[in-house]
Amino acid sequence: MTMHEKPRRDMFCPSGDWQHLATFTSAPEGETDFGIDPYHRSLWQSADTGHIVNRHSMNLTAFYQSDYWSKTYPAGPKPVFDKIMALPDGRSDNKVRVARIEAFWRDAAPDAPRTLLDIGSGLAVFPAGMQAQGWQSTVLDPDPRAIDHAVANAGVQGLAADFLTTHPGHRFGLVSLNKVLEHVREPVSMLWRVHNCLAPGGVVYVEVPDGEVAIQHGPDREEFFIEHFCAFSFVSLALLVHQAGFSARLIERVVEPSGKYTLRAFLVTP
Repeated sequence: MTMHEKPRRDMFCPSGDWQHLATFTSAPEGETDFGIDPYHRSLWQSADTGHIVNRHSMNLTAFYQSDYWSKTYPAGPKPVFDKIMALPDGRSDNKVRVARIEAFWRDAAPDAPRTLLDIGSGLAVFPAGMQAQGWQSTVLDPDPRAIDHAVANAGVQGLAADFLTTHPGHRFGLVSLNKVLEHVREPVSMLWRVHNCLAPGGVVYVEVPDGEVAIQHGPDREEFFIEHFCAFSFVSLALLVHQAGFSARLIERVVEPSGKYTLRAFLVTP
């Protein structure tokens, strides 16, 4: 299939009825310049579920393995990490996230171990925030540079590995995929593997871009940048959870302090 064709029928669009939303021949304002030339991608939305996909023929795997980290953090990750960690409560997406999980944990999982596995840790601000609340945080990321940063600057444990092929070796009370599933071609397969990492009574925390709301404010928003294979709707996230063998204790729609439109979910095994 070329980037000009409609996406095929899949679990997020059972009828195969997709609506074309936008075509980009250059990066929109705010998107990291990865030096991709020619640049051509298009956005499509499922009429069934509201799920949105990016269609293109660009090799995302190649720049995740090479340029993604250096181009995203050209001066290194620590200045960005320090800036985010210093944000006051009302302006920090991460502090709101940590507080929300703590509130959920007190009500829904008070007896589960306070151990966290954060998959696809990136800057590691989330596991650092959780560690500050008394959690034992471990991060797993395929980029060794991300792990070196997390260990040195966030003070957490780290494992440089591909989660789709590597088991972290332990089970955790909380496993998080925070703005991760939109970056992979097979989100169901990735979420399904979390079962093997979850301690009895444990919880999975998921955040994904809320494409269904974000598209109402334009197709050039961050939720649809080239790094994202897709952006979810309430329905498509619920379908993902079901297909991966979990039960959603809660799915909620939020606007983060940064202005991002986000869907977050707390999942348990049925």
